[in-house]
Amino acid sequence: MKTERSERFGTGHPLHASLRCWMAGGLVVFAAIGSLCDTVVRAESAKTRAPNLLWIVTDDHRSDSIQAYNRAVYGQDDSPLGHVESPNIDRLAGEGVLFTRVFCNAPVCAPSRGSMHTGRYPFRNGHYAFEITHQAPDFVRPTVSQTLRDHGYQTALFGKPGHYIFRWGPGQGYNDAGLFDTEVDFKHDLQKNGIGEIFTGVRFGKRQGRTQVIGTAEKVLYPDGRTKEYFISRVGEDLTPEDLAARREVDQQFDLLRSYTRSNPSLIIGGVNPKPAGKTIDAAVVDEYTRYLTNRDSEYLTAWGKSQRGVDTDRPVFIHLSFHLPHTPVLPPKSFRDRFAQYSYRVPEFDKSDVERLPPQMQRMYQATKIDDLTPEEKQTAIQDYYAFCAYGDALIGDAVDKFKAYCESRDEDYLILFTIGDHGWHLGEQGIEAKFTPWRQSVSDSVILVSSDKNAVVPGTVCDQLVEYVDFAPTLLASAGLDIHSERFDYLDGYSLFDVIDGKRPERQYAVGEINVIVGPRAYLHTDRFRFSMRTRPFDNLVNKNQLGQDLRWALDAPAEEVDLMLYDLAVDPLERRNVAGQSEYRELAEWFRQKLGRIVLGDGRAECDWSMENTFHISDFALGADDKKLDIPTKIIPEPAMAVSKR
Repeated sequence: MKTERSERFGTGHPLHASLRCWMAGGLVVFAAIGSLCDTVVRAESAKTRAPNLLWIVTDDHRSDSIQAYNRAVYGQDDSPLGHVESPNIDRLAGEGVLFTRVFCNAPVCAPSRGSMHTGRYPFRNGHYAFEITHQAPDFVRPTVSQTLRDHGYQTALFGKPGHYIFRWGPGQGYNDAGLFDTEVDFKHDLQKNGIGEIFTGVRFGKRQGRTQVIGTAEKVLYPDGRTKEYFISRVGEDLTPEDLAARREVDQQFDLLRSYTRSNPSLIIGGVNPKPAGKTIDAAVVDEYTRYLTNRDSEYLTAWGKSQRGVDTDRPVFIHLSFHLPHTPVLPPKSFRDRFAQYSYRVPEFDKSDVERLPPQMQRMYQATKIDDLTPEEKQTAIQDYYAFCAYGDALIGDAVDKFKAYCESRDEDYLILFTIGDHGWHLGEQGIEAKFTPWRQSVSDSVILVSSDKNAVVPGTVCDQLVEYVDFAPTLLASAGLDIHSERFDYLDGYSLFDVIDGKRPERQYAVGEINVIVGPRAYLHTDRFRFSMRTRPFDNLVNKNQLGQDLRWALDAPAEEVDLMLYDLAVDPLERRNVAGQSEYRELAEWFRQKLGRIVLGDGRAECDWSMENTFHISDFALGADDKKLDIPTKIIPEPAMAVSKR
């Protein structure tokens, strides 16, 4: 089937024969296998201005909280764990393409968002954790918002930035890099000005004549304007009786469930929000976004009295709407919490013997994030409140989408909406944990929705199950703005435009990759249709320092396998990833093949390691250039037959 896209979205190309997309209602639009269909020509729009862009991102958001996703993947409305509600997101999915196999390139906020904003893998932008990165080093390239601004767009961010990209001072620090023309930060603008509900923050004080961190405090903002603040940890000191009494009172007032079995025992994983629906901090984010769209070409005041200018109608607009929910603290408003309390949920299967099969690095991850010792009632509460919080987010997202579309339609302007469902995922007991941070499916696998006012460019009601990665979002946004992402100027981009995925312009990926360095040290992962593999990448747990920069980069390829903490799952016989088979005799050669494949990609194909405390000190490793070829040429003889694998379990 030959297709052409409207001129403003780029030139169309024949659909690739292996493209796996279909209409959600069951009518095949793009065949999985077989010949190409009749020619369909997409109509050209009379509009010539670049489309307005809305990029929505949620945080720690499981795709199975969305019925449209569950219908496409599981053939039912419910999550495998139970009841979910998502009428607004379902409607949005029906207006465009729902991509169901989308993998983040780092399962934690900062490096995941860094990869999204730059279109580069963590191992190529040098951003593996919560480093205070900046744009002074020569290997750094502009973010999508900077490129769009240079292309004539006005840019605005509302909510959580989270990318950890700052300005070189001179000197390293949390200096605003000015990535957006307008920015309303949920932490530094909203919470700082008394807008929110329950949140934590580091506190500083004088000790021995020096200003230093003295602990972490929790602050509660009540609907009537009262506040309460108390320490939940103190550096070098025990909590005071007053701290403990205040915390007990708040726990009782809002029925808080804390992660007392985790290494971070104060994390709130369930409870009722102090604020009603429509008055939470995420609702405040939507309110500020609404003020921006409403006050066209004029000055207005934010909720805390800051003068700000509304959208400029003479230019196309790129808005990044970044929600904090359903990230901890998991606090659905009472109306949503009460509704979900009636449902009973299936707790994910787990047994402590599963942990014994893990390599030491991942055993430590389990110990840091485990919740399997919660009571059965507490596990129910954690799951109920999480899905209730997601349902509340659905209402806010629906409101925000409607307002964006109304703005565009009132001006007869084209638009494109990209909804990234979670900067990564979240476990609700799978592998015995409630967290992200891991190479397991619930941490790294999510979905995305792409919608356009040009229904010929993005066909409504389509589901696509090709492998997609988070580095694809930057090229998608740039391509939608009319930029030629295939030109030499953009050769630094690691991702594909989702338009190219839909049109079959790029060969289908055979794997997705990522890397992270939090809690237990550096670890990379590779996902295929049948296997999920991960490994330690460096012989140390810390973020790389100036003495380690570029040193021992072949260690993970050459060291004894047991030192590299290999983990391999055969999804054909173990879809829930409960049995690590990397050390089993029938899988040992395959695990070694994956070690060499993944290791050469993340360690030798343009790996960047940077001393971010310096202006321009970094190392680029190139001993395996071209290793990331998107192909799996696994020797057939080392792949166990599923029947054999089952018999050996």
